[in-house]
Amino acid sequence: MEILSKDSLYYIFLEVIRFHYYRTHVLLEEIGVYPGQPPMLFILNQEDGLSQKKLANKLKIKPSTITVMLKRMEKANLIVRKKDDKDQRISRVYLTEKGKKVCEDTIKVVKQIERECFKDFTEEEKETLKSLFLKMKNNIIDAFEEEGKFIDDKF
Repeated sequence: MEILSKDSLYYIFLEVIRFHYYRTHVLLEEIGVYPGQPPMLFILNQEDGLSQKKLANKLKIKPSTITVMLKRMEKANLIVRKKDDKDQRISRVYLTEKGKKVCEDTIKVVKQIERECFKDFTEEEKETLKSLFLKMKNNIIDAFEEEGKFIDDKF
C-alpha cells in the first residue's frame, strides 16, 4: 500500500489533523481569536500578571514572537501590559474584562470541538485512542532522541 493512498493510516491521520485545524480556525475566527492565541489566553486566565519572559517560557516560543502576539491582543483589547511595580524593566501582562470573556468563549469552542471529534466514541474507545496517541508521541520523541536532538526545550 502506498503511504499516501487515501485508505492508508497515515493519509487518514493527516486528514484528521487538517480537518481539526480547519474546524478550530473557523470557530475561533467567529469569536475573533487567532489560532495561536488560545494558549496565551488560557495561561493568563490561570496566572494573570505574568512577565513577557515567563509567558514566552511557558508557551515555549521566542520573546520576539510573544511581542508580536501581545501587540495584536492589545490592539483587540484582550490584554493590557503594565510595568512591574518593583522592577520597571519587567512588563507584566493582564487579561482585560474583554479578554476574560473571550477566554471563556474560547474554552467553549475547545469543548465543542472535543464533543464533535469524539461524539460517537465510547469511553473505552477514547481511552484506547488516548493510549495510542501517547504511544505515537513517545515514538516521535524517541526518534528525536536517537538522533541526539532533544525537544524538551521546544515542547
